[in-house]
This record gives sequence, C-alpha cells and structure tokens, in this order.
Amino acid sequence: MRITDIIEKKRDGKELSTEEINFFIEGICSGSVYEYQASALLMAICIRGLDKRETADLTMAMARSGDMIDLSEIPGVKVDKHSTGGVGDKTTLVAGPIVAACGVPVAKMSGRGLGHTGGTIDKLESIRGFRTSLSREEFIRNVKEIGIAISGQTGNLAPADKILYSLRDLTATISSVPLIASSVMSKKLASGADRIVLDVKTGSGAFMKTLEDSIKLAEEMVSIGELTGRKTATVVTDMDTPLGNCVGNALEVREAIEVLRGRGPEDLKTVCCELAARMLELGGKGDIAFCRDLVENSLKDGSALKKFGELAMKQGAEYMPWDERAMQEAVVKHPVKATREGYITSMESELVGKASMLLGAGRKTRDGTLDHSAGIILYKKTGDYVRPGETIAELHTSSRKLLPEAEAMLIQAYGLSPEAPAERPLILAYVDSSGVTRY
Repeated sequence: MRITDIIEKKRDGKELSTEEINFFIEGICSGSVYEYQASALLMAICIRGLDKRETADLTMAMARSGDMIDLSEIPGVKVDKHSTGGVGDKTTLVAGPIVAACGVPVAKMSGRGLGHTGGTIDKLESIRGFRTSLSREEFIRNVKEIGIAISGQTGNLAPADKILYSLRDLTATISSVPLIASSVMSKKLASGADRIVLDVKTGSGAFMKTLEDSIKLAEEMVSIGELTGRKTATVVTDMDTPLGNCVGNALEVREAIEVLRGRGPEDLKTVCCELAARMLELGGKGDIAFCRDLVENSLKDGSALKKFGELAMKQGAEYMPWDERAMQEAVVKHPVKATREGYITSMESELVGKASMLLGAGRKTRDGTLDHSAGIILYKKTGDYVRPGETIAELHTSSRKLLPEAEAMLIQAYGLSPEAPAERPLILAYVDSSGVTRY
C-alpha cells in the first residue's frame, strides 16, 4: 500500500477503505507518511469529503493512535460533555457538578485554551492549589469516591489528531466538517465515556458561524458516535453574544459558583441546566422533563454547589472555591463607558474574546502564560439600552498599559441602534440519532 495511491484515490472522489485510512494514520504517527503527503490528502478530503463510514473510520484510527482510557471499573454509565468553544463558556464548571450530584459519574478530561480565554483546565487552575494533572489511578479513584474528576488531557491522547490539527491550521483545511467532527470525537472516544453530550456553539464568537453549518457538524458527530458504539446527542447553542457576564478565568469560576448557588446570569444558567439535563437523560436517569427537575432540585438544595467544593478539595485546592482567598483579584479594574445612546443590537463575541486575551486572560501561543485574574465583566449586553457615560463593562488586568487596545476593541464589539433587537433563543437545536429538533 502506498500513500500516493491513497491521495490519488481521494483526489478523484473515490471512497477510502478502512485499511487505507488506518495506513494513513499509522504513517503520520510513525513518520513514514511525510507532512507534505498528509497535507495533500487533507486537501483532497476537504474538497471531496468523506462519507459517514469513512469519517467514523478516521475518528477511530485517530482515537486508537494513542492511549484509550478504560473507565469500566467505575460503576454506572459514564457521560462526557464537550463544547466546541465560545466566549464566556464555563458550562463544564456548572454542568459537571450538577450531573455528579444527581448520581451520574463524570470522568472528564479537558483541555487548555488557545486565544480568547483559557480552557476548562485553565479556569480550574485559577483556584489556588487546584491540581489538574492526575494519575490514571487517582482520576478513577476520585470518580468512584465523589462521582467526579476533571483532569488535563494526557500527552498521548489521540496524538494523530494533534499532528493533523497543526497541518490543517497551516493548509486552509480547518473548515472541513468531517475533519472537525473526527478531531472532536477522536478525543472523546479515547477518553472512555459511555455516552457523549456535545455543545455546538454557533454565531460570531464560535467556530461555526451559521446555524445550518452547526447542525451539519452536530449530525456528523452524532453519526460518528452511533457508528462507533457511543450514544451521542448534541445541543446547538447561541454564541452571537458571550455566555454569562464574565470573560476570563477566575471571573468565570466565580460566575459559575453563582449559578451553582441558584443565581447568576439567566443565559448561562439556561444553557448549563439544559446540558446537564441531557447528560442525565443519556445517563439513564429518566426522560428529559424528569431530568430537568433533577437539575433544578440540585441547585435549590445546594447539592451541586457542595459537589463543586468536594471536587476542588479532592484535587488539592487550598480553599473552598467560594472563599475570597481562593482566587487572585486583578490589580487593575477599569470601567468602560458607553460613547453613544441606543439599544445594543449585536455584540461581536470574537472581539470581546480577543479583548480579554489582550488583557492577559488568553494565550497568543500554546506556550504563552495566563493572568488568571484578567478578563472582562459585561454589565450591558445585547438587548440592553445604554446612554453616553454609562458603564457597560469593566476590564480586569495586571497592567494599565494593556488597557487602551483592549478597551478600543471591546467598544468596537458593540453594535447600537435606536430600535430594540429581536430576541434570539439560546437553545437553537437538539440533534440525536432520531434527527434534528429546531427551537
């Protein structure tokens, strides 16, 4: 078998066999397939596409290229959750403890962020002492003892995906739906969960900008899950406006705690509760109405908040997450004033995320450092009416010299009009093996 024959076959729009896909993935990991050859095949896939079987085969080959985590010794149905990323997306910090408090084990491996703000691991590391590097034995023991553990991904989890992702970034093949779907699902399959709930973000602050593209990606990932024996469901949620009022690591942890207390921004609470309910439904707790009641009760009786505290203490936190000593406060807090009057009709979420990155809340490179205290508190969002001089946001950072560029970018993110904008639902669609439900 030769890689040039495989490239030619896909170039001509033909279907690749399971053996050919396995040969390709084994080759990029061993070095027998060169980067320029892999790039050529990626471009052929981007142009010609993959069918559902080919996409599932590619996903499994990438998942098997490294460690396959075995969670079988943990009792019960293990449900994982993954978000395609967005600005202010701290849903794992809320949904995970809720689901664990309701009796479904959460054994989650999460990643760090690049750009915008940190990933789930970065957010948790803003809590003093919180350890995200756990041995396999400790990870499983924690889940068995308290029902939840959140750890950083191992260095050998789907290594083929890391190679392909870096090549896709350099060869303009990022936008291929089969390649996006296989990238996400390979890591989920390697992580060992029995069921998978995906949160596909759509809008200005998300990778997928349109609802139709987001639903197409959701359908692709559900298909992969079903073909590889993992029941998968997807919630498509809005990211035209940042989720919640806080963007930045420690700020987002504090906001997640408010939601676990039954308070916090309504948009964040709505999305977190829906994701948690879908995780409980897939975990066999009952129908969706019953699972939504379970979620609400866990917030009302304090069990979800208590579970988050148990998670933090189990993973080395020096203080309970809600203790004022648990996280660093920003040295500089700068109010941003409205310069015009009108209704906020739009927010370029991506610009809000980039502004927070400029303040130190995100990484410009993979090896970049974070200021966990940095970020933005949004006092006014889409639908609110503002007047000149009114505070619309507050910038948090460790250096005043970072303020001017970040403030200019944040102001640019706001679109104002004399007319109020039409309301847009937060939950846009639900996709599972039975089809697509639009809201």
